[in-house]
Amino acid sequence: MAKRDFYEILGVAKSATADEIKKAYRKVAMQFHPDRNPGDKAAEEKFKEAAEAYEVLSDQEKRAQYDRFGHAGMSGAGRGGYGAGGGMNMDDIFSQFGDIFGDDIFGSFFGGGQARGRAQGGRPRGSRGSNLRIKIKLTYEEIAKGATKTVKVKKYVTCTSCSGSGAKDKNAVQTCGTCGGSGQVRKVTNTFLGQMQTVTTCPTCGGEGSTITHKCGNCKGEGRVYGEETVTLDIPAGVQEGMQLNLSSKGNAGERGGAPGDLIILIEEEQHAQLQRDGLNVVFDLHISFPDAVFGTQLEVPTIDGKAKIKIPAGTQSGKIFRLKGKGFPSINNHYEKGDQLIHVNVWTPQHVTSEEKQALEKMQHSTNFEPKPEKNEKSFFDKVKEMFG
Repeated sequence: MAKRDFYEILGVAKSATADEIKKAYRKVAMQFHPDRNPGDKAAEEKFKEAAEAYEVLSDQEKRAQYDRFGHAGMSGAGRGGYGAGGGMNMDDIFSQFGDIFGDDIFGSFFGGGQARGRAQGGRPRGSRGSNLRIKIKLTYEEIAKGATKTVKVKKYVTCTSCSGSGAKDKNAVQTCGTCGGSGQVRKVTNTFLGQMQTVTTCPTCGGEGSTITHKCGNCKGEGRVYGEETVTLDIPAGVQEGMQLNLSSKGNAGERGGAPGDLIILIEEEQHAQLQRDGLNVVFDLHISFPDAVFGTQLEVPTIDGKAKIKIPAGTQSGKIFRLKGKGFPSINNHYEKGDQLIHVNVWTPQHVTSEEKQALEKMQHSTNFEPKPEKNEKSFFDKVKEMFG
């Protein structure tokens, strides 16, 4: 099933400001919040869908990437999806975006969902890990077909000694005495409208719901250590230089079980020895001799998919452009759409000739057949450039 447009999910225009997107997400998330719709799987999926949309549109870089390439430019790099709704459970969503619900005057109602999520998760969550960036260089052939790359990434990984809790053992963790394990502090204020309740993050435990009495000796209480992880990247066909792909939850591990950050992959193109890229099209400069231009010939030219034979008709002019349909790059948004290979013919003029060659050329110099006589329907250089890059 095709993913819905993120702007459509939140009900905002593409020109919406960050504040408008946050307000829209809050409205949709509150509508489909699991505490308001107990046991409703459809509402839960819409809640996750909204979280996924907000995770992308609330991040300036991810939003720019999504605006340019749509879902395909975001999802191709990962096996597990790229949004909160796609790769995170309910606890992760509350951990990452819980503050959006917590500042509501009905915080006692919606805050319960965050506390419930912590209790079900079995372990309080710390701060989210930061994102990481790496560069991947691809050949034209890899870009045309897509590629699977395995890379070793140096980053913070979950501590194996304490399984990310940061505590020496399970007995070294105690419920926070300030918030009673909820991670939140509620305050009731009397107003002329009646009692108003607000919910804020617990200042003692930082919203984790517990405190550590004895820290893990390996990670010193952080729940993570600096190490290395081997990551498999599935690069979709049709990526371009400068494109960024987002691999969810493969960045730095969070502190004490917090959600991991993302791994952002910057695409670089390896220069081809003979071909050049122009959008979806591939351009090749073909040099032919003067006799071949006069008599015509058949030649092999390189493509991103091997060799291809082309016929050069007799009387071919320098500057002629031949087009090999469908021999370019696929579109990342529509793999049924492919560019072409454009072959730009250059008639080679020798810079040094022998005395015999000079005599032969001098005989032809005054022949009427060798006088330039461009036909009226012959395209100008400007028209050829427009056709080539149009």
